[in-house]
Amino acid sequence: MDEREDIRSTAGDDAAIESAVLQLVLALHPASVSFEELVRELGGEREPGELDAIERAVRDLAAAGLLHRSESTVLPTRAALRFDELMER
Repeated sequence: MDEREDIRSTAGDDAAIESAVLQLVLALHPASVSFEELVRELGGEREPGELDAIERAVRDLAAAGLLHRSESTVLPTRAALRFDELMER
């Protein structure tokens, strides 16, 4: 595999994890979820790189305005909740 294919693969993997994180947080709403619970639910404890991938996903989703992360919880933003509502129609 050349370097460009590896970059595309990594970007695709990151997007899949971001999607899984956002879907899980939305599915659990209005209950709040801790980062540790997200890791357990997504199986990140088993794979060392998964923890970093989940951390990146939460960081990138927060930067995009889709998640709020405090010291103890990860919650969807109003924009994410509205998007989820619209997608269910």
